[in-house]
Amino acid sequence: MSEGNAEKEPITFVDNRKIDPETGEIREPVADNGAAAGPAPSGNGAELDNGVDAQALAETISGELAERTADLQRLTAEYANYRRRVERDRKATIDAAKASVVTELLGVLDDLDRARAHGDLESGPLKSVADKLAVALQKQGLEEFGSEGEPFDPTLHEAVQHEGSGHDPVIGIVMRKGYRFGDRVLRHALVGVTDGVADLTEAGEAETADRVTEEASDVDAGANDN
Repeated sequence: MSEGNAEKEPITFVDNRKIDPETGEIREPVADNGAAAGPAPSGNGAELDNGVDAQALAETISGELAERTADLQRLTAEYANYRRRVERDRKATIDAAKASVVTELLGVLDDLDRARAHGDLESGPLKSVADKLAVALQKQGLEEFGSEGEPFDPTLHEAVQHEGSGHDPVIGIVMRKGYRFGDRVLRHALVGVTDGVADLTEAGEAETADRVTEEASDVDAGANDN
């Protein structure tokens, strides 16, 4: 026979099926050299590495969570302070605007007081207007001060005349009322100051004692003449 009919090399087939068709069992993976791969290593080192990595990851997450929580709390506090500051500034602006309008109306209130002193507001439509205006301004926070008999306060009253020794000064006459709006003094009261009731009582008692002493001296002088 010719050389072409020489014996051919045998053909080798590798069965890569994972399940044995005859027994139905799972086959072990075959290594590159055709031998069956042995069992996997025990993996104690891998499990230890995984545990360390998991603990480090948990600590990192906890640290970031605490940091984010602190940032959120700080932002919440800053926002609350901002809201309070805005509300305070808004109220101050509103009060300043109201005080400015009320200050412009003080001259009208002075005219109404003079009309009331002359008896022009005892009845009629003007009395109703004056009463409604006074009530409306009081609701907004306007208060008047400065009346006869009140103790004199230099932070609220402006004295243009003073009678007596001044040990216990009180308001003797009111020439112009004072007004305040909340804690803000819009206008000081223009008053005349006199001594208080205690000073007047002491002065009267002293004067009476002097008069009694003088009368007794006169009686004694008359008796000596006789």
